[in-house]
Amino acid sequence: MTEQAQQVGTRTLRADAQRNMEKIRVAALEVFREQGLAAPLEEIARRAGVRPGTVYHRFGSREGLIDDVVPQLAAENLGRATDDALACENPWDGFVLYLTRICELQADSGAMCDAVTRRYADTEHLATACDVARTREQQVIDRAVRSGDLRADFTLEDLQGVFWSTAAIVAAAGEVAPNAWRRHLALIVDGLRSGAAHPLPVESLTPDEVLRIKLDLGARGA
Repeated sequence: MTEQAQQVGTRTLRADAQRNMEKIRVAALEVFREQGLAAPLEEIARRAGVRPGTVYHRFGSREGLIDDVVPQLAAENLGRATDDALACENPWDGFVLYLTRICELQADSGAMCDAVTRRYADTEHLATACDVARTREQQVIDRAVRSGDLRADFTLEDLQGVFWSTAAIVAAAGEVAPNAWRRHLALIVDGLRSGAAHPLPVESLTPDEVLRIKLDLGARGA
């Protein structure tokens, strides 16, 4: 084989590899949205028209694939939700809008449900996207507390608890009653108004406890 032919063959292999990666990315987003981030990689490979080994060869691991395709999805969705919440003139309305938007994302997308409730080891880019969102979530909470509408002892970690409970309801009742989470959220929101506040029986989770729980949930999912 001539040197020129070898170069052509190398370029062809590179082009094939790039096409395979793009097909895997498209299939991964589709399957993750439908089934969550613990979806079988074999299903992703099947839809991409490649062998399962190709997924591992190109992305290294499940976490590598997640960190390649999910961070932009998470950043865009979470960013829009916080932008709209902070744009609300009424801080309480913004707070309720944010809760509703995130819970809608959880109900509509397995990938987003997992992104806001779990933390996967070795997904640095996804972790960064979610941490940026959490910083802005704190702004949404602070505005509502300062307005006097949201009970003053509500924390960012309590917000995480809302999303965990929504995930459980979506998983349990989604096929039978896909909107059951909306009633649950309405009950929670009514209980969060400052006028209905009573002393809470235990302290809020700490940020470290939330991270440990999310990592544990991610490990179970993986």
